[in-house]
Amino acid sequence: MHPPREHFAQNLRRHRRRLGLSQERLAEICDLHRTEISLLERRKRSPRLETIVTLAAGLKLSSVCELLDGIVVPEQTPERRARVS
Repeated sequence: MHPPREHFAQNLRRHRRRLGLSQERLAEICDLHRTEISLLERRKRSPRLETIVTLAAGLKLSSVCELLDGIVVPEQTPERRARVS
């Protein structure tokens, strides 16, 4: 299973390249710093919810789910379920 950050990074890069955008151009469109895009694509930073929404809009996606594709909720062990209850 791939970590969520890896799926997000792959999805972000794929959608950015699909539009033929550089990291710098996507950053301009989204009013973010280019290093933010770079850090997200290199899995060095986890995105904030607001950033995911901003990126989805800048990439002209129909849903933020397109950036979250492949990310699954891990199965809970009995010990974890007991702590949540």
